[in-house]
Amino acid sequence: MIGMGTLDGKVAIVTGASRGIGAEIARRFALEGAAVAVAARTTEPGMSPLPGTIGETVGQIRAAGGTAVAIRADLSRPADRERLVSDTVSQLGVPDVLVSNAAVTYFTPVEYFTARRLRLMLDVQVEAPFHLAQLVIPGMRDSGGGWILNISSGAARHPTVPPAARARGGTVYGMCKAALERFSTGLAAELYADNIAVNALSPSRVVPTPGTIFHHLTTADDPESEPPSVMAEAALLLCSGDPTVLTGRIAYSRQLIAELGGTVPAR
Repeated sequence: MIGMGTLDGKVAIVTGASRGIGAEIARRFALEGAAVAVAARTTEPGMSPLPGTIGETVGQIRAAGGTAVAIRADLSRPADRERLVSDTVSQLGVPDVLVSNAAVTYFTPVEYFTARRLRLMLDVQVEAPFHLAQLVIPGMRDSGGGWILNISSGAARHPTVPPAARARGGTVYGMCKAALERFSTGLAAELYADNIAVNALSPSRVVPTPGTIFHHLTTADDPESEPPSVMAEAALLLCSGDPTVLTGRIAYSRQLIAELGGTVPAR
C-alpha cells in the first residue's frame, strides 16, 4: 500500500508511460504518493508492435494502492498536448510535476532520413516538451513552484571523429536530445525566481526497454545495462528536491544518485 512519501499530495504528468522508463517513473512517483496522469498513445494491446499500454501502467499503480489516470495523447499533435494538461487538471488537479519522456525514434543515416520522420521526431522529442512546459508553467507558478524533467540520452554528447565504430544512424536522435538539454538549462534559468526546477536526465548505461531491445541497442539480459528503476530513482530525486538548489542540471542517473547520497536500486 502507498504511504506518506516525498510526493504526497502532488500531481504528476508522465509522458511515454505505457512502457519502459516512463512506466517505471510513473509507478515510482505513485509509490511516493503522487497522483499520476499516465500518458501515451497506446491504449490497447496490439496498437503498437511493442508491449505495454497506459491502462496496464495505471492498473499496476492502482493495484499497489496508488492514484493514476490513463490519458491517451499523441504528442505530435498540439491539441492532444493541450487536452492532456486540461484533462489532468480536471481529473487530478493542477500539475506539480511534468516528466517529458515520450519519444519516437528512427535510427537512419542523415543521407536517407525522410522529411516526415524528421518532423515527427522533432515534434515529439523537442516541440512537445517545449509546449507542455508552456502549458504547465502558469499553474506551477500560481502554486508556488514545481518540477519539470526532460528525459535525455548520452546520444546528446558529440561523437568522436573519426568514430571508434561505424555510426548507427543516431545523428537525428542525438540532435533532438541536445536541443532538449539546451532547452532545459535555459528554461531553468528563466524559471529560477518562480521556484520551478527544470532538469534533464539521462541513463548512465543503456536501459533494456521494449524500445531499446526492438532497435537492437541492448538485450533483456545484458549485464552491462541499467534497469529502469535506476532512472526512476534519479527522476524522483530531481522532482522532489529543492528547486533553488537542484535545477539546471544535465544529469546522469547513477552519478546523480551517488552525488545526492541515494541508493542505486539493485537489478
